[in-house]
Amino acid sequence: MSSNEAEHRQRLFFALWPGEPVREALDAAGKSVLGKRIKRVPASNLHITLAFAGSVSDEVAACLAEGAAGLRLPPFQLEIDHCDHWPRPRIAWIGPTHTPPELLGLVGALRTVFESCGLQAETRAYQPHVTLARKISKLRKDARLHTPVSWSIRSFSLVESVTDPLGVRYQPRVHWRLEG
Repeated sequence: MSSNEAEHRQRLFFALWPGEPVREALDAAGKSVLGKRIKRVPASNLHITLAFAGSVSDEVAACLAEGAAGLRLPPFQLEIDHCDHWPRPRIAWIGPTHTPPELLGLVGALRTVFESCGLQAETRAYQPHVTLARKISKLRKDARLHTPVSWSIRSFSLVESVTDPLGVRYQPRVHWRLEG
């Protein structure tokens, strides 16, 4: 099969995609938690992943978009008030101490969409988080999130992960309002 006959694929995930004021607050939180010397995730890439599809065909991408468009779920408030570190995969992150039930409902609904589109849904418990930095052995002992970030969740997005010579960047493709 020639390269132009190869099926087009895209790396997709559903996410909570912050507006500019929340993005700036998340970036400032990252600076306060990690300090100036740590290479952080670029502010333009900050988000909370809801469900990761991976590399999918155009047909599956269309199925995901159609399934997400049919969801009717309520908006909610999210309080990013906790910082932590996962030794494996060496990620520093911030997230909510308490996950709102509406967020868990949204994630559950998206897992159902995945299954209806022929994808394997994640089976691990959902842990909402904003990745601040990768390849971090541990957080400083004094790492704290001094100012919580309040985020009014009114929509969610289908986002494409694009790798180019400058690195990875995330491009929102479609947004859906939460109006349930």
